[in-house]
Amino acid sequence: MKHPVSVSLLAALSLLALAGCARHPATEKSATTPSPAPLPASGATASRLNEIAEQYWDDYLALHPLTATELGDHRFDGRFGDYASPGWMADGLAIEQETLAKLDQLDPRQLTPDERTTYEALRAGREINAEGFRYPSELLPVDTVHDLPLRFAVLGSGQDVQPFRTAADYDRFLSRMDGFVAWVDQAINNLRSGAAQGVVYPRTVVERTLPPLAEVGVLDPEQSLFWQPILNFPAGLSVAERQRLIGAYRRRLGQHVLPAYRRLHDYLKNEYLAQARTRAGMDALPSGDSWYAYLLRYHTGSKLTPAEVHELGLREVTRLRAETEQVMRQTGSSADLRSFFEAMRADATAYDPDAAALVAGYTAIHERVRHALPLLFADLPKTPLEIRAVEPLRAKYASAVSYRPPGADDAGPGVLYVNTTDLASRPKYLMEAEYLRQAMPGRHLQASLALENPRWPRVRRIGDDIAYREGWALYAQSLGRDLGLYSDAYSLAGGLMTDLWMSARLVVDTGLHSQGWTRQQALDYLRANSGLTEAAIAADVDRSLAAPGQLLAYKMGQLRILELRRRAQQQLGPRFDIREFHSQVVAGGSLPLAVLEKKIDRWIAANK
Repeated sequence: MKHPVSVSLLAALSLLALAGCARHPATEKSATTPSPAPLPASGATASRLNEIAEQYWDDYLALHPLTATELGDHRFDGRFGDYASPGWMADGLAIEQETLAKLDQLDPRQLTPDERTTYEALRAGREINAEGFRYPSELLPVDTVHDLPLRFAVLGSGQDVQPFRTAADYDRFLSRMDGFVAWVDQAINNLRSGAAQGVVYPRTVVERTLPPLAEVGVLDPEQSLFWQPILNFPAGLSVAERQRLIGAYRRRLGQHVLPAYRRLHDYLKNEYLAQARTRAGMDALPSGDSWYAYLLRYHTGSKLTPAEVHELGLREVTRLRAETEQVMRQTGSSADLRSFFEAMRADATAYDPDAAALVAGYTAIHERVRHALPLLFADLPKTPLEIRAVEPLRAKYASAVSYRPPGADDAGPGVLYVNTTDLASRPKYLMEAEYLRQAMPGRHLQASLALENPRWPRVRRIGDDIAYREGWALYAQSLGRDLGLYSDAYSLAGGLMTDLWMSARLVVDTGLHSQGWTRQQALDYLRANSGLTEAAIAADVDRSLAAPGQLLAYKMGQLRILELRRRAQQQLGPRFDIREFHSQVVAGGSLPLAVLEKKIDRWIAANK
C-alpha cells in the first residue's frame, strides 16, 4: 500500500510514510542505529529469511525517514522525503515486490513454527501493501489524520523525538526543512492533479485542515513552533555556532518553511475547497467501491465485504446497547441510553479538580492493574511505563490518553500521556477503560514484549499492523473485571460506552463509504449510539471521511482475537490456559490477523 500502517508515536497524529530511495541504502550511521536481530539457528533458509526481513526494514526506513526518527533510528534525521512523488511511488512499490520475489525463493517447510510465522507475516504485509499501489492515494496527500504539516511542526519544536543536542543536529533539521518545502509543492501539484481527475477530499475534511496550517504558518519566525530549539540551545555550543544557527533558522523559516505553510493553506482555501466533493463517501470517487473494499481489508485483515462489516456492526451495537442498558438500570436510571450518557457527562463529581489529580488517578489505576496482571499473563514486559501530562505544545490536538512506546534501540520507558487540558471533558468513569486499552495490558504490554524479544527481525519487533495493535488494545479493555477494575456501575458503563462507540464505527464507516450515507446520517447514528460530545461526534465522522477504513481496525481486531479465544477454549477444553493463550497472542510480535490465526491454530493442534 502507498500509505503503510503507521507506528503511533505522537498523540493525535497518525503516522504516514516518508522519503529516501529504498534502493539507495544510506551509509550514514549513528549510536541509535538498531542492531540487527541475531540469526535463527535452524539453517540456511532461516538465515536467508532473516536477511530478507532485515533488508526490507532498512529499505523501509530509508524510504520513511520521519518514521525512522520516531523509532529512535537517527540515520535519516536530515531527510524529509519526496514521498507522493512519482519516484517515491516507484521505490515504494519496488521494495514490496523485490521482497516478495526473494521470499518466493525460500521453502517455508524448512522453517521452525516461529520462523514460519515470521515468513507468513512478512509475505502478508508485502502483498497487501503492493496491492494498494493500484489506487491513486498520492492524489490525497493532506488531511487531519495523516497530518504531515503538523507532525513536522511537532518534530521541529524540540519537544519530541527529533534531537537537538549538537550543532550537527540543528543542521540536520535545517536540511529536513528543505525537504518539507519540496513536499508542500509536490502535495499541491498532486492535489491539483486529483481535482482534474475527480479524486478529491470531502469538503469538511478540507475545512478541518485549514486551522492548523494557519496556526503554524505565522509570519514571524521567532513566534513559530520551530523557534523553540533556538530558545533552548544545549550547553557547549560556542557563541559563533549559536549566531550562525540563529541566522540560518531565521532565513530558512522566514523565507521558505513558514511561507510553504501559508502557500498550502491558501491553495486549499482559495482553490481546492471549491472543487472538494459534496458527497461524503468513497463511492463518489472513480473506482471508489473497489478502493474502499481494499482499504477495509488493509485496515482489518478481514475478507468480509463492506456490507458484511456493516451488518456485523449493527449486531454488535444492538448487543452492547442491551448490556449497557442493564448496567444503567443498576444505577437506578430509567432514562433512555442517550439521556443516561448525557447525565453522566453532566455530573460535576465525575471530573478531577486539577491536572495533578487526573494524573494521580491514572497512576493509582496503574498500580492496581500491575499487581493483578499475573493472574492473566505469564509474560510481562521489563520496560517500565511512565505516566506524564502531555506537553502544552501538543495538548490542543492530543487525545485524552495516548501511548508512545520506547524506540527500538532505546532503554527508556514507554509513556502514557494524559491530556490535562479541558478537565471538563476528561470524566473519571472512562479512565479505567482508557488505561487498559492504552497501557496495561493493552498497547504498552504488547509493544514492549515485542521490542524485548531479540530473536525476531525488526519488522516483527517494531512493525505495526493496525488491526492487531488496536484490536489487542480493545480486547485488553474487556479484561477489566478480571483485573479488579469496573467495580462500580459507572466505570463499567464507561467501558461498555467505549466498546459501543467502536462498534458504531463499523456501521458509520461502511455506511458512509459503501451504503450511500450522508455526513448527517453518520452524525445522527453516532449521536444515538455513543456517549460522545457533539464536537467529538463530528471529529469522529470526519476522521472516517479523511481516512476511510482506518477506524474499523479497533473493533474488527478485537472480534478476531475473541473468536480465537473461543476457538481455543472449545477445542482444548480443560487444557485451555488463559495465560498461555495471551502469551501466544501478545508475545508474538506484530502480526497480520490472518497470520495470528494460523499461529493460534498451530498452538491448539500442538496442545491437543
